[in-house]
Amino acid sequence: MAGAGAPESQHDRAFLSEKDPWWRGPRGSRSTTTSRALRLRHPRNRAGAARGDPQSCSACRVQIPHTAPTVRGESTTLCLDVLLGPPSRGGPVNTAAAAPWDTTQVRALIAAHDPGGLIRLGRQALRWRQADLGVRIGCSPSTVSRLEQHGRRADVALLRQAAEAVGVPTHLLAACLGLTAADPTRVGPSGPRRAEEDPMRRRTLLAAVGLAVPISVVTGPGDALARVPEQPTGSPVPLDARITKARSHFDAGRHGKLVTELPGLLADAHHAARGREEIPLARLSAVYALASQVLIKTGDYAQAHTTSDRALVYADLSGSPIAAAAAAREMSIILRHQGESAAAQRHIMAAVARVEATGLRTAAQASAYAQMLCTQAYTHAVAGDRAQALTMIREAGAAARSLPDEAPEGRLFPLTPAAVQLYAVGVHWALGDAGTALDVGRTLHPGQFRTAERKARMHTDLARAWWQLGKPDQTAAALLSAARASRAEVRDRPAIRGIVAQLRSQHARTPGVPELATAAGLTA
Repeated sequence: MAGAGAPESQHDRAFLSEKDPWWRGPRGSRSTTTSRALRLRHPRNRAGAARGDPQSCSACRVQIPHTAPTVRGESTTLCLDVLLGPPSRGGPVNTAAAAPWDTTQVRALIAAHDPGGLIRLGRQALRWRQADLGVRIGCSPSTVSRLEQHGRRADVALLRQAAEAVGVPTHLLAACLGLTAADPTRVGPSGPRRAEEDPMRRRTLLAAVGLAVPISVVTGPGDALARVPEQPTGSPVPLDARITKARSHFDAGRHGKLVTELPGLLADAHHAARGREEIPLARLSAVYALASQVLIKTGDYAQAHTTSDRALVYADLSGSPIAAAAAAREMSIILRHQGESAAAQRHIMAAVARVEATGLRTAAQASAYAQMLCTQAYTHAVAGDRAQALTMIREAGAAARSLPDEAPEGRLFPLTPAAVQLYAVGVHWALGDAGTALDVGRTLHPGQFRTAERKARMHTDLARAWWQLGKPDQTAAALLSAARASRAEVRDRPAIRGIVAQLRSQHARTPGVPELATAAGLTA
């Protein structure tokens, strides 16, 4: 894989200080892995699709020689600009057909705080059906309909994606959401000025995003995150060092210490990002992503959704595909836990494409890419999509083949070949193949994992497979090993704690169960 062995930046530890060309990712740098994995239909290529004819997409100017059947028996055409994002990324919106934004109707929609109306206006000007827009942003026509009718209550990331797809200028979307005052005169009747919009869009929303959601409303375990200071703490310790320390708390299972430090860290990260520069915004996104991780670990998915959404917003504004991938990964995990598999897959597929577009020239990018494939594989497995799950985990293994056996300390995605193997254990378990999961994991050992959290996770993943096979003795032994590596993995994770509770009630005489119940905090 190209670039997997490229030298590390001295700031790779935090990744956030790099200003290399990959920061936004080069346009036109594409590989075919995502194309093989995703099955999307371009709205402009309907004619001839049923015949399976090679198609030339007018938006991409790329020959697409293959099709695949959908669940409805229709033919599916792969298109790079669909796979890699909305028109403004894969090809410009047809400005001749785009909606005029300096109109009374637009001002009325902004005054009514109706972002869905702006999206509908843009879609209709392009003569797209709701199904056409749904294809562009990876959702169903009914979801597009709900988005247009109830935009204020929609998922923020999906709302932004739909708005960008139909050409809604970001400053108008921000005004419609009540974040800024409207200035429709910036975009004339002929449509948005695409040559200028990328930097202008980001700078406009940078100025608005601080008003989007006050950080004081973010909560967490024990309501600690609700007490985010309104002013910076004045700590003399650099933010990078504090983020690294916070990450070490998570890796060691010190969830209490992490939650205690997060409010001050968030306050200082917000203060550092007040200038709306890209690197401080990426740091802020990383802190919110870390908050999401601990909330996911403890099963607080509602609050994790809030912090993950903030991570997505700030990552998008920073322009970093790596920060965006980290935020999208956390959101996909949350949505998966909340039973929204389609939305989870949409987020992770977008992250795969965005990282892939960097060209994977550095080991950090290659590691992020392989991590996204692992997460995508597990998401498909939980949804019961065996073929896609197995394809994705095989491709993750191939992508990680040239990564080192020990990742550099502090890397955002410290993936190794052994970590991919552990993901394969989880994929087979989620597919109901406990025997295969144990066979895949038979060569794994704690020495292959650097952190206590990962060592314990290896044991808990194997324990779940033993439990699925109905083997309480082996389950208890594996969970005891997990508790000894990191007690938090059996105490704080609701699913693992549930297995311990079942062991105590159904197999109380199994060796190690009393000790395990104590470690999990289950009293008699």
